[in-house]
Amino acid sequence: MLRLLALFCAFLLPLPALAEGFTHLAGLVERGFAVGAEARLLGDGAAPGEPLGEIEPRRQLSPASVSKAYLAAAALSEWGPQHRFTTRLVTTGTLDEHGVLRGDLILEGSGDPGLVAEDLWKLVQGLRQRGITAIEGGLEVSQWRFGPVECVTTDRCQARRRAANAYSAGLSSAGVNHGSWCLSIRPGAVGETARALSCDTAEPLVPLDNRIDTVAAGGGTEFSVERAGEAGSEQLILRGRIAADSGPRQVHRASADPALQTAQTLGALLAQAGITLAGAPVVTEAAPPAEARELVAVEGRSLHELLLGVMHYSNNYMADVLTLGLAEGSRRLPEGGAALAGFAEALPNHGPLTLDSGSGLTTTNRTSAAGVNVLLEHMYRQPALFPSFVSGLQSPATGVMRFIRRGGETFQHHVMLKTGTLNQPFAVRAAAGYFRTASGRWGVFSVLVNGNGTTPYLSWPEVLDPLSRDLEAMIQSR
Repeated sequence: MLRLLALFCAFLLPLPALAEGFTHLAGLVERGFAVGAEARLLGDGAAPGEPLGEIEPRRQLSPASVSKAYLAAAALSEWGPQHRFTTRLVTTGTLDEHGVLRGDLILEGSGDPGLVAEDLWKLVQGLRQRGITAIEGGLEVSQWRFGPVECVTTDRCQARRRAANAYSAGLSSAGVNHGSWCLSIRPGAVGETARALSCDTAEPLVPLDNRIDTVAAGGGTEFSVERAGEAGSEQLILRGRIAADSGPRQVHRASADPALQTAQTLGALLAQAGITLAGAPVVTEAAPPAEARELVAVEGRSLHELLLGVMHYSNNYMADVLTLGLAEGSRRLPEGGAALAGFAEALPNHGPLTLDSGSGLTTTNRTSAAGVNVLLEHMYRQPALFPSFVSGLQSPATGVMRFIRRGGETFQHHVMLKTGTLNQPFAVRAAAGYFRTASGRWGVFSVLVNGNGTTPYLSWPEVLDPLSRDLEAMIQSR
């Protein structure tokens, strides 16, 4: 009888009372979504901060791209904000008096997630400055640090044969342009096909099946680009129309093999610079010989700059390449994720954690709202690292992702956050970050919302609107 009475009382208890501060967000629980949430002030270091709201804060849920906060924290702690990856061209050959390199040219991939075609061009110009006009041997791209990397997500496995996006690019320590081909689509003459130009080389490096028609000005622009075929037999399939008064449109599509893409791009840039190459570019998993000497090198952007791309644009390729680098060259992404998890689980009171990637593309990632807040507080208390860490978060008022520009003035200007989104096999909407109260105190918040097979599609306004109202009340009350 007593048990029935307790259950009856719990049923009568209003849901907002159970939510303890997240009175609006709690409506998602009523709709069948699994929610973990926690918001609290930061203490003085000796004592925990004041709790402001929670909904099952220790519940293990998928964080989606909020996983990237773990990656950013671990990378900054391991390497520091000013760390740079160096990509080198090396050889065991000799350079004769005519500028001929008698031997192979080897690009040694450093695991730089921000390596772009411009960096390869700088390497080529370095060869020219050394007087090199021809390479008697071949061109090798060495991905010995890691690569090819086993695919562990459906999107990345499918991208080995076909891709209609850039985020599913495969991983390599010697990838370029985030593992994606880039085309600039421009209108041609009305009635003719559009012009499709490579963003990086004089001519596209994969065949084009271009059936984008140029239509009269004002006729509307709508087209698709898909990369089909495995490594070595790729093509880009273009369909649709572009108006004659349309500006150029850039599209990026995941390549079948990021290291081979690098080899092909570097080979084309050598040719453009007038440096002849005897053999076709190839990819190797072997490290350069110990006796190989450096011909030219290029330093990438600082880790601080790289993490801005990882966090602001939620770049999955960059996040997971950094994750593999932290695992000291493992060729399996879950081993890299385990290194991130080990970093976080060592933080007092974090609790259980499963990370199979740093990007959050792996739907098996699990953490809790309370655990994410422990990570956020830890980084807040690292004076040398916190500026770089917090700069990766976005303000709803000014962030590059326009969907976060919601809520009132208080939410817009007092909150910095990272979001996470998944739609398959279940909906995930996650957000975590810092806030400043009306009196200037710092706080942390984390919200993880997961659907299941029976819950409907969940749009971002359905999460951000109630979250903004709840956080605004907390911020204004302190």
